[in-house]
Amino acid sequence: MGRNLVIVESPAKAKSIGKYLGRDYQVLACYGHVRDLPDKGLGVDIDKGFEPTYVAHKKKIRGKDPIAEIRKAAREADAVILAPDPDREGEAIAWHLEEILKRKGDPADRFQRVTYNEITPRAVKAAFGRPGRIDLAKVSAQEARRILDRIVGYDTSRLLWRAVKGGRGAGRVFTVALRLVCEREAEIEAFTPEEYWILGAEVRKQVDPRDPFPVRLSRIDGEKAEIRGAEAAQAVRGDLDGRPLRVTSVTTRDTRRRPRPPFITSTLQQAANSQFGMTPTRAMQVAQRLYEAGHITYMRTDSPALSQDAVAACRREIESRFGREYLPESAPAYAGRAGAQEAHEAIRPTDLARDPASLELSADEARGYRAIWERTLASQMAPAVISVRQVEVEAVPPRPDARTFLFRASASEVKFPGYLKVSGAGDAPGVSDKDAEEGATDQLPPLAEGETLDVLNWLEEQKFTQPPPRYSEATLVRALEENGVGRPSTYAPTVSKLVDQDYAAREKRTLRPTDLGRQVHAWCVSHFPDLFKAEFTAEMERQLDQIEAGELERLAMLTAFYDRYKGWLSQAKEARHADPGEVGELLGLLEAVETWSPPSTRGKRTYDDRKFVEEIRAQAEAGEKEVTENQLAQLKRLAAKYRTQIPDFDAAVSRLGLGPFVEQAKKNEKPPRETTPRKLELLGKVTFDPPRQVGRRTYDDKAFFESLRSQVAGGRRLSEKQLLYLDRLVQKYAAQIPEFEAERETLGVEAPAAEREALAPLVEMIGHIREFNPPVTRGKRTFDDQEFLTSISRQFKERGTLSDRQVAALKKALASYASQIPDYVARREELGLPPARVARKPRTSGAEAPADAPEA
Repeated sequence: MGRNLVIVESPAKAKSIGKYLGRDYQVLACYGHVRDLPDKGLGVDIDKGFEPTYVAHKKKIRGKDPIAEIRKAAREADAVILAPDPDREGEAIAWHLEEILKRKGDPADRFQRVTYNEITPRAVKAAFGRPGRIDLAKVSAQEARRILDRIVGYDTSRLLWRAVKGGRGAGRVFTVALRLVCEREAEIEAFTPEEYWILGAEVRKQVDPRDPFPVRLSRIDGEKAEIRGAEAAQAVRGDLDGRPLRVTSVTTRDTRRRPRPPFITSTLQQAANSQFGMTPTRAMQVAQRLYEAGHITYMRTDSPALSQDAVAACRREIESRFGREYLPESAPAYAGRAGAQEAHEAIRPTDLARDPASLELSADEARGYRAIWERTLASQMAPAVISVRQVEVEAVPPRPDARTFLFRASASEVKFPGYLKVSGAGDAPGVSDKDAEEGATDQLPPLAEGETLDVLNWLEEQKFTQPPPRYSEATLVRALEENGVGRPSTYAPTVSKLVDQDYAAREKRTLRPTDLGRQVHAWCVSHFPDLFKAEFTAEMERQLDQIEAGELERLAMLTAFYDRYKGWLSQAKEARHADPGEVGELLGLLEAVETWSPPSTRGKRTYDDRKFVEEIRAQAEAGEKEVTENQLAQLKRLAAKYRTQIPDFDAAVSRLGLGPFVEQAKKNEKPPRETTPRKLELLGKVTFDPPRQVGRRTYDDKAFFESLRSQVAGGRRLSEKQLLYLDRLVQKYAAQIPEFEAERETLGVEAPAAEREALAPLVEMIGHIREFNPPVTRGKRTFDDQEFLTSISRQFKERGTLSDRQVAALKKALASYASQIPDYVARREELGLPPARVARKPRTSGAEAPADAPEA
């Protein structure tokens, strides 16, 4: 048999697959996509049937070019087996590999395609036993998706950059996600709370057992008890005084609670976020490692179905572990949502006999695997049987024409645990909002109809209706899925991009749109209202699915889209310049301003409100250059800022859309926080470090400090982000501030003790490292472990804290130097460290540790 070259995406996957194939196979990693559209320019020839121009990715892994290594191996191989992931992106990678590796005169069967849903000996050998050809329909769907994204992103982003200061771009899918987040925030802000009252009583039996229990007022005169306002509550309370309470009915019923389906991509991300606080991106990284290690099936799927073999394995494991009574007569089957691709199975363990305790995994991997193992097993178990006992209690009316009041209480207990035997208390009966309305409680004593109860206390609670909650990353993923926006492979990067682009901020595990995000959203929906609708994006996804299924031609789909898109783009370009009438009205309002703020300097730029207005007035009068949307927005900001000097301002607010600018102006007008002037005063006496260059950016502490001081001197309040960086400066130069420790608590700049205590052991490990790996270049970026760990050590020393991303990168870096860290293995589980990694050749023997690393 000749030599066979196998190409996969990652080294971990190559290592796993290589174990199952013989010596006749060489397995190499291509490290993801090998070609893409160019970074600059559109890269798509619209007039030639949307023909894309592809350029090769320039990669350096440990100083070597993996594609050059693959080309060399391919020249010497008899067969090239393309084995990337079994989805659109994987199929496209396989196609691009064949395109760059094939030679003139190659036999038709020299390039083969294999796919598998799990990396196990059985699945891999079966896949290699039946190689096929690349699915060109799937490649066509991926290419259409990529072209769509490029066209939309390229044109809209260029317009956005001119219109919104700081705007980082727009995208076909992630702008729809931004729209969901911003519209939810608008709902929250527009929400008006309404007062309501909950009334009930704490009661007990007149004979043993006399343990008190609560009942809740459920009905008034046969209608649902809705008590609006304190006066209404007081009237009901007065009507109840003196009435005895009597049990009118006691009922018991059994309900069956069925298990949830096995995980798909979106539900795994939601569970990881709500249960473990993982971001969708982090959840997918963990799942990727579990998949590549052969522990779970492919993790990008929207099908909750299990194969017949998997169902049979589940049933064997259930009967073995829990007994036959936990097996339903027929195996539960689960259907995906409408529009799901369902090309793969649900996410499940590859071997259910390997329970979580039997595998050596990192802390995050163990949590992820346990969740998948339990969810899969539970999905094939018998329903739980819950016994629900409900009691109704009447307030005995003093006369026939008196109002009637009915109280209720209910309690649930597990009669047969069924699938709860695996999923545990998290899925056990609890008090839902609906249950609470019916007076749900933990326990009820034995009760009989006609029994009179003693009233220990009348209970009343004032409450207010709540606005819809902000999206968490988990609920945003669910909203994207429910709206048909995106696919399993795009959920995590879409949500992550909102935060990375500074369009949304994580706040108490929810997503809050930033001011920049709201400006970008407002511009996008005003200029492209149809393009960034969830319904339109979902329709595009459905058409991509049709291309993959061979039901729609790529060219027909792109042509139909572009015909509509051209009209939207033309309208947006026409609207790029400000309405002259609106500009003239704003300039007219600003003529009333007599007292202008003095010019302020931030960095190298000077801002002068009066001069800016004069320049725009001259520009408008000359008529040679149209006023831009950016300039119009600045005029609105200034009108809001000087509104108290403008007599007709209130009448112009709604007409000129000045509301959001007024709200922002009010925030800016709040006086600086009490501690801010003191922090600036202390920093005014320190000697700042010289500016430092990091990549292409220059960080100048002194210039930043001066800009903050100038802003506060002008009466402007610092933003939350500016305050954060101000605190970091104070912490950094604390050693130069006399008696700083005495002021630390008042200034509130110390990192929380718990956070410092948790991070200190990780940072201390840096001090053990004496030999560092050489720098690695990937594309245009160079990764230098010594430089990174030195900066981490310095930052922790100065600030006492690190970001979540820095902590994750630190743990990953430490794993490469585990052999130099004495207690790495012993403390791995405690500190949530990944397994030790094989070290590369060190840069120099006996290299010095970072100068400011803690002593070992």
